[in-house]
Amino acid sequence: MRTVYVNGDYLPENEAKVSVFDRGFLMSDGVYEVTSVLGGKLIDFEGHVKRLERSLSELDMRAPAAMDDLLTIHREMVSRNDITDGLIYLQVTRGNPGDRDFHYPPADTAPTLVLFTQSKPGFAASPLAQRGARVISVPDMRWGRRDIKTVQLLYPSMAKMMAQEAGVDDAWLVQEGKVTEGTSNNAYIVKNGRIITRALSQDILHGITRAAVLRFASEAQMEIEERSFTLDEAMQADEAFFTSASAFVMPVVEIDGTALGDGTPGPVATRLREVYIDESLKRAV
Repeated sequence: MRTVYVNGDYLPENEAKVSVFDRGFLMSDGVYEVTSVLGGKLIDFEGHVKRLERSLSELDMRAPAAMDDLLTIHREMVSRNDITDGLIYLQVTRGNPGDRDFHYPPADTAPTLVLFTQSKPGFAASPLAQRGARVISVPDMRWGRRDIKTVQLLYPSMAKMMAQEAGVDDAWLVQEGKVTEGTSNNAYIVKNGRIITRALSQDILHGITRAAVLRFASEAQMEIEERSFTLDEAMQADEAFFTSASAFVMPVVEIDGTALGDGTPGPVATRLREVYIDESLKRAV
């Protein structure tokens, strides 16, 4: 049985409880982070903590613990759950005000902090990465502050179900004819060797894996263009991929039934995946 963390206590998962009045439950008033674990070490941990701080600040939400203490908690979760490869999910909510109200609770209301693990042995060696993902396009109907990593995930869940019903692996979200991002990842295309991805704004999540991958690509002298691209551009690209903490760099081989290139993972995405995993392991904590 997994050990989870709830507000300072490590508990068996079947004993963990959060109030029915918690604003994360009632209002989706919370933020989260997901950190990958490879070889028992945390990948891109500093980036995740910095983004958590930003999300909390954007929502005027109290930090649940000293940020330095989060590393200790994460490592303890890895140890207690014997995680070699997997994920650690962290969620912070505005806490339990004692009743339901649209207004924020008093400033001294304690936030809720929850962590749990997911064991995924060998998940870096993904079969999907070997064959490449197929995606469909769906309208982007999320709220406007996608740069804040909130727990408002209903529409991305709906989009993932649309993809499942279509018999593909994921969906890319489209607004005014242009791709914003995937359901839980940042989107890229490659044309004539140039990597193209939407620039940072309130329209997309400021991906931690995105930042690392673009840094590694720049160090490898790859051309990068940060701009919006249309769905038509994507379908005519030489290759495509998406990035996230759980998928790393995932090649995309088909969009809306149209194969990209020869329908197999392209060389840029394949190389970036190798570089990202290798370099991230060197920096893991």
